[in-house]
Amino acid sequence: MLPKPDLSVAVVICTRHRPALLRKCLEGIARLERAPDEVLVVDNTSGDKEAEAVARAFAATYIVEQVPGASRARNRGLAESQSEIVAYLDDDATPDVHWLGNLIVPFEDPHVAAVAGRVVTPEFPLESSGRKTALFLTNKDPKWFEIATFGGLALASNMALRRKTCAGQRVFDERLGRGAPFQIGEEHYAFALILSRGHTAGYLPDAIVFHPNPTRGEVKQEARSSIAFTMLMFSEFPGSRFDLLRFLFSRVRRKPLTWPRDAPDPGEIITSGWRVLLAASFSAALLFFRARKPKNK
Repeated sequence: MLPKPDLSVAVVICTRHRPALLRKCLEGIARLERAPDEVLVVDNTSGDKEAEAVARAFAATYIVEQVPGASRARNRGLAESQSEIVAYLDDDATPDVHWLGNLIVPFEDPHVAAVAGRVVTPEFPLESSGRKTALFLTNKDPKWFEIATFGGLALASNMALRRKTCAGQRVFDERLGRGAPFQIGEEHYAFALILSRGHTAGYLPDAIVFHPNPTRGEVKQEARSSIAFTMLMFSEFPGSRFDLLRFLFSRVRRKPLTWPRDAPDPGEIITSGWRVLLAASFSAALLFFRARKPKNK
């Protein structure tokens, strides 16, 4: 089933001091079989002449968002777009030629408000990825919250949202993502929020983006961010607190995940030892209570 001809789509690329990578990403967009109706480059700096020149060379709209943070930049791109569907790419990602056409197909269903695609990395290449089945969830599914919250659906480098579903909202919590106090999880929060409001969200393996291996920090740092993110989700989704605690209890007991992710669960945080976990929990609690809740929520 093909998308309707009047289903307009924007591609938003959030970037920061990486004009060479931005150019490569835009070259990939220029090769797409289904061209976007808009391309917006959100520069999360005070302005970069080289990045602006690259964006202009590809007829992309160049937007400066000076307040640092990936979520801030993603919200700005959503607010500035005019299309019905807003798709996101990282500036170091390269889309498959069929990426956008495949990613927007599920939006033919008016209940679908968010779709994530498959991210292929050198560590987990296309031929070795075992996740090849589409998945669509609503908040009627028993494990929807843990799947959305802990990586069973969205990855920020390959996702799309229905704009009218998100109009007037900060779908991405600006405490989350790179450049923000909690440096992970903005896409997971967004999908959980959309699902909590009764919409459908999904994962589509045929919408493929190629991305370098993610840079991993120290286990202590990742543990702090993960615990702070979990505390935020516990605070922001009171109706799903039991589901969150149930999931955490199963992880402490080292039970395997019962749902698939693009990459295997490394489990470094759970297996890192009580001293690391206690220290990370203390610093995460300080981080959580110091982070001011964003306005206009």
